[in-house]
Amino acid sequence: MDRVKILVVDDESRMRKLVRDFLTKSNYEVIEAGDGEAALDQFYTHKDIALIVLDVMMPKMDGWQVCREIRSSSRVPIIMLTARADEQDELQGFQLGVDEYISKPFSPKILVARIEAILRRTNQMNEEILDCGGIQINKAAHQVLIDGKPVELSYKEFELLTYFVENRGIALSREKILNNVWNYDYFGDARTIDTHVKKLRSKMGEKGELIKTIWGMGYKLEVDR
Repeated sequence: MDRVKILVVDDESRMRKLVRDFLTKSNYEVIEAGDGEAALDQFYTHKDIALIVLDVMMPKMDGWQVCREIRSSSRVPIIMLTARADEQDELQGFQLGVDEYISKPFSPKILVARIEAILRRTNQMNEEILDCGGIQINKAAHQVLIDGKPVELSYKEFELLTYFVENRGIALSREKILNNVWNYDYFGDARTIDTHVKKLRSKMGEKGELIKTIWGMGYKLEVDR
């Protein structure tokens, strides 16, 4: 089976090596580019790139320019890296169709986890059946089993649980959940999240305890892989 191909774009060779080493250990094939123009050359040369890790600040063409160019013809998932923790930058990224936005410095393990989550979400890892911690989700049939027993969920509860499972082990802000599950604008009403999580937990029984509240931020599904 061919390895999933990821394009890593950063003008710092040390950063590219760090990301490449962690991705290679996770059995991904890594293609590198040191500036925006080289990134586009690699993207158009390799037609089967599954995801792009893209730095914002680069010579020749910055990450925003590269993102705009790619988005004009492709919906390939893009993770933006930046040294600036700027809300306006993050908002601009989502408006351009960026799938994830990570501030430097970051944990390479978290980056790999986010890459895996995005690839699961976009079905590039061919996971129509999600199974973790006694929770089994059949995405095609829209069915949920918990410890082998069917659980009736509303459409949004199903989408919410699927998003948690696809992003297991990752802290998710309420805004990010809204953006991905409800497709609200970035500044949506986060209170609806708490209401749905409460209902979802009650329907999941003891497994509802796997959805942990992160005070002041959002939620995380914690399961043993």
